[in-house]
Amino acid sequence: MPKRTRAGTLLAVAVTGLTVALAAPATAAPKAPGFLAAADLPPHPTSSWTAGKVTAGVPEETDWDTCLRALPGHGSAWHRDFRTDLDTNARQITVVLPDAQSAKQLTSRLNKDIKSCAARIERQDPDTEATGKDYGNLSVEEGAHVYGVHTETSWGASDVRLLSVGRDGRTVTVVHWAQLGGFEGAPVKAFKTTTTKAVNKLH
Repeated sequence: MPKRTRAGTLLAVAVTGLTVALAAPATAAPKAPGFLAAADLPPHPTSSWTAGKVTAGVPEETDWDTCLRALPGHGSAWHRDFRTDLDTNARQITVVLPDAQSAKQLTSRLNKDIKSCAARIERQDPDTEATGKDYGNLSVEEGAHVYGVHTETSWGASDVRLLSVGRDGRTVTVVHWAQLGGFEGAPVKAFKTTTTKAVNKLH
């Protein structure tokens, strides 16, 4: 009888412990940093911007983006897409790293990726002519850098892209803007303002 009582007591304790464990809240998912709003994008002359939802993860197509090779597979990531009714689109991708040093290293790799992007595009596709531009640093938090990449194919397709990389502590953000055409239609000044807002919103 005493043995049965003790066994019963142990079972009750075990069941109670299991119930408490099951009832305990799961570890909270990391919270997404602040993101750009549609109104923060460079104004389009004939169409307003529409912002998608802030979505967890790095978009799959980033795996094939030769300008952002270093981006996938780091830390906790989120992205947000933006579009107009015409030929212009944009995206922000933000990654929270374990510490500031890791974020600094990712920032350095991304800057190298974008600087060498045009040459890599031409090596990968002989039918495409690519030109890169460095638009310099921005003084915001731990810094940001802005670039431009123009591509033109042998059959006449012409696209221009603005990219920026910024960091605040252990958080890194990349902003991309693209449309048909060349550098002459790229709103570099407004994009720098957009990048500054993106980094300031990471708090």
